[in-house]
Amino acid sequence: MNWNDLLSTHRYASPHKSADIRSSFQRDYDRIIFSSAFRRLQNKTQVFPLPGSQMVHNRLTHSLEVASVGRSIACRTVQKLAKTMQVGLSPGGDELRLLRSARNDVRDRQSDIETIVSTVCLAHDLGNPPFGHSGEDTISSFFKDGKGKELQSTMLPEQWSDLTSFEGNANAFHLLTCQFNGRRPGGLSLTAATLGSLIKYPYPSYDKGDRKKYNVFYSDLEVFEETMRECGIPKIDEEHCVYARHPLSYMMEASDDICYLILDMEDAQKRGIISTEAAEQAFLSFFNPHKDASFFKHKEEVYREVSDVNERMAFLRATLINKLVNLASDIFVAHYEEIMEGTFKDSLIAYLPEHEENALKQCRKQSVKDIYRHHSVVKIELTGFNVIGTLLEEFVGAVLEPDKAYNKKLLSLMPEQFTPLREGMYYKIQSVIDFISNMTDLYAVQLYKDLRGID
Repeated sequence: MNWNDLLSTHRYASPHKSADIRSSFQRDYDRIIFSSAFRRLQNKTQVFPLPGSQMVHNRLTHSLEVASVGRSIACRTVQKLAKTMQVGLSPGGDELRLLRSARNDVRDRQSDIETIVSTVCLAHDLGNPPFGHSGEDTISSFFKDGKGKELQSTMLPEQWSDLTSFEGNANAFHLLTCQFNGRRPGGLSLTAATLGSLIKYPYPSYDKGDRKKYNVFYSDLEVFEETMRECGIPKIDEEHCVYARHPLSYMMEASDDICYLILDMEDAQKRGIISTEAAEQAFLSFFNPHKDASFFKHKEEVYREVSDVNERMAFLRATLINKLVNLASDIFVAHYEEIMEGTFKDSLIAYLPEHEENALKQCRKQSVKDIYRHHSVVKIELTGFNVIGTLLEEFVGAVLEPDKAYNKKLLSLMPEQFTPLREGMYYKIQSVIDFISNMTDLYAVQLYKDLRGID
């Protein structure tokens, strides 16, 4: 892969270029920021129930922070790559010329790379339904084990696979590229570089083997393949339509990994779910007493000056994020050739040094035990199962029998944009999922109450 192709400005279904003071990638960033899908994230659960006076993260604040971290990883990585590529080279020859060219390509496009990474970080959660990951599970369960199971015979196996393993990552790509009724072709019409960088799992749901996640619905295969082709990303498994990953997707993924783990723990501390001492110890465990002696000295100086508990936690959180940003950048540079060849496996965070890796494993273990299984989190997940399950049952039933009086009234509640533009049961069902997955938590609960006659 090469950066000229990877940073393609090609826009799906939008060949015309308009004059603008902004770069193509800055326009992508602005399109996400001003989109209604992005605004809706403010009322979607990150982990904890939407809190009112307690300022914990929702999907919007999480995405903004991931974008900030992503920009930092991109900036440091580009600067380090440019410096690394000029060290230890022989005086002349083709290898030197090629490496100098690659160095200049990266260095000259630093602003573009930072913007693309920030943009896909903003967009990475757009496809998540209400109520966090339990919303994904509810949609999948409805078709796998619930009343939707009877529809299996009405569609292709590739289509059915999308429904029984609904995936927010694929839904984000779908949301950004799908032509909804009454809307322009190509969705937000983003550049191929931005769309390619958004894709963490570059293959469809069907026949994905033991892979848990995927990034492409059957309905979006055409734009997916066009995106990868325009970015010069090679297909590594022809039979199963598996591509290599866009290099910038690794930076986005690392940013999300860093933010959700650390900030979920900080939120849990603020809500009293875990003690301040436990959260503090979890953060400090990432620092090696021998290698990070200067940090511990600085910590004592800060603690002597700052007595506020939340301010101390903010200091630890910021320092830890900075440490992980530097490590993620170092890992990207160390594995640059593999990443550009499409042979790099796993995430950047999976290659942390031993000390930090052990701290991360312990932090994840503690989060699962004390945070993600906390009764407040479980309650919101159970609410999601009931609310989304009911809405699916009602609206799927309505599209199956649209001429019934009740169903006509019900379908009138769906905005016109969710009217399917293609024939077939798969597309009818997908229009319902589009409608429900776009809802905020608050809207989904209110609609559930309205349909059930609950004041």
